[in-house]
Amino acid sequence: MLGCDAMVKCLEAEGVKAVFGYPGVAIAPFYNSMLNTQEIESVLVRTEQNAGHAASGYSRVTGKVGVCAVTSGPGATNLITGIATAYADSIPMVCITGQVESTLLGSDVFQEADITGAVESFVKYSYLVKNAADIPRIFKEAFHIANTGRRGPVLIDVPIDIQNAKIDKFHYPEDVNLRTYKPTVKGNAAQIKKLLKELSKAKRPLICAGGGVILSGAQQELDRFASTYQIPVVHTMMGIGVLPTDHGMYYGMVGNNGKPYANVAMNESDLLIVVGARVADRAVNQPELITENKIMVHIDVDPAEIGKNAASTIPIVGDVKTILNQIFDEGQEISTAAHKGWIDTLDGYREKLAKKRNPRPGFVDPAEFVKRLSMSMKDDGIYVADVGQNQIWSCANYFMKKGRFLTTGGMGTMGYSIPAAMGAKRALGDDAQVVAVCGDGAFQMSFMELATMKQHAINVKVIVLKNNYLGMVRQYQHFTYNDNYSVVDLSGSPDLEMLAKAYSIPFVRVTDMEDIDKKIADFLESDETALMECIIDPMDLV
Repeated sequence: MLGCDAMVKCLEAEGVKAVFGYPGVAIAPFYNSMLNTQEIESVLVRTEQNAGHAASGYSRVTGKVGVCAVTSGPGATNLITGIATAYADSIPMVCITGQVESTLLGSDVFQEADITGAVESFVKYSYLVKNAADIPRIFKEAFHIANTGRRGPVLIDVPIDIQNAKIDKFHYPEDVNLRTYKPTVKGNAAQIKKLLKELSKAKRPLICAGGGVILSGAQQELDRFASTYQIPVVHTMMGIGVLPTDHGMYYGMVGNNGKPYANVAMNESDLLIVVGARVADRAVNQPELITENKIMVHIDVDPAEIGKNAASTIPIVGDVKTILNQIFDEGQEISTAAHKGWIDTLDGYREKLAKKRNPRPGFVDPAEFVKRLSMSMKDDGIYVADVGQNQIWSCANYFMKKGRFLTTGGMGTMGYSIPAAMGAKRALGDDAQVVAVCGDGAFQMSFMELATMKQHAINVKVIVLKNNYLGMVRQYQHFTYNDNYSVVDLSGSPDLEMLAKAYSIPFVRVTDMEDIDKKIADFLESDETALMECIIDPMDLV
């Protein structure tokens, strides 16, 4: 067996079903070996960055490790943005890169790049394979590291001569024993008792849930915790989906672009329980306010995040799902009667502080459109939002049922939605409903993946909110530079109807809100890939 054959065998052993990538000479042995497997599909993306985003989308809807594979040099460096995006959002991925011959490393030969060095600051770990016999161990460790503790991407860089080297005997390890890597799973029992003690005294408790709840698969446990103890729940952008929108304890997203009443709730709570969230600047831009005059509990699998941005009174390190179950195992009876006044207060804030929009007629109202779209989708549909104004409209107006809301919160990478939606659709199969929503700027960063969808029969609905601007930057320049716009005009953009024809996919253009529900329903009805263009007011603000 060759090293490249062993790489494929390792992926088979991990149950991998799809590898998103782009070949080149330095990764050609691996892709040649991929021809011999019936278990794994090779999906050819049209640019390497999107291989990372597609693997991310695949991972996020399955809870499994997404896999991408690209060649050396520019192939690997193009993938960097996809890796950094996954790292910022704690998405488990294994990223395989080809490399020049190991004997030539450091010689600046054709398409050589020190990719392990380049990604050092935004991978959980990286490997440069120096011996083909180490491939099984390295792959086993990489998958384990990627999907345990605080999840994230792991890079495996494999020189072409190592891929072509012979292995005498292939054995895939059954387990992993890394002496310096032992993530904490169970929370400290004494700290959990402290939490329950403070909860028994609290009059205004609040849960702020982040993406860690979803990564841990702890949505049901969070629901039980909030419902049993009658604790209102707010969330960060990556926490969208921790509870259904119509849940009695649900009070919306916090942060600069969140709900005003959710931010007020954070400030006025007397017991703030942060669960699986980093307390980063986009959610909390003044950490001193959320820690003032209150007890703060911070539950997170990554000890480095606890206390980094906001001081916690009761830190609890461990897996969110495990810790929430531990809380119930304590079996402590706590009266929730005292919380009713607090809930009534928040209901009043929600009514009083809800943002009122006054959209200009003659255009599609993006906020109302997102609401109607998400309510029209299947209960378990997957909504993938891009970055820019479209992301904020999506976050603020998406109606969560039983599906998933995906976006890139930590890095804010434009062009994410289409390849991520593609990866999610490939993971879930033909019956899944997956919709990508983007602006016309983000669309032009990734529309080449329409070809991938056609080639591999990955049917995704793509919606473009078109205003002929880089809308979020234009909005910033509107407020900061008094409408002195610089390099945000998207004149020269393609005719999307003609573009859809070029890819032989159905197209619909929506110019206003007339019969919008029917137009959305008709668009979602078919199973094929389709493109919808929504003309929105160029001067609209989030």
